Amino acid sequence: MSTIKFKIVTPEKVVMEKKITQATIPTVEGEITILPNHRSYIAGLKAGEILAKCKDSKKQDCAMAVSGGFIEFADNKLVVLADTAERAEDLDLARAEEARKKAEELKNQKITDENQYAMVVAQLEKEMARIKVAKKWRKL
Repeated sequence: MSTIKFKIVTPEKVVMEKKITQATIPTVEGEITILPNHRSYIAGLKAGEILAKCKDSKKQDCAMAVSGGFIEFADNKLVVLADTAERAEDLDLARAEEARKKAEELKNQKITDENQYAMVVAQLEKEMARIKVAKKWRKL
């Protein structure tokens, strides 16, 4: 069976580096699934859940919340350059809920600066992705 060399990198560290059989990724064009021998592909990453089927570990070991960045796939190598990436088992649901509340409060204030508004909305999307992934994988 063919595999993909999968690597997720943030500005701080390499979050994951594994061989996988497929990955489902939230892109700005929509959710995509990449399988071995997929055509070359580059896309913007949006906040959401990356779910990779790992060749040698549990399914939830390869689930994570991400926010923004880019993906590149070529020659069965998938690299995700993410603004943030957190494994499902590392997510703190209570902390994510509190951060979401703060972001919503900021969003509801009267913000006249477009850049500041965009930053608040991006933070809200990030926290919503973290909450979704945490709730989904805590059940398993």
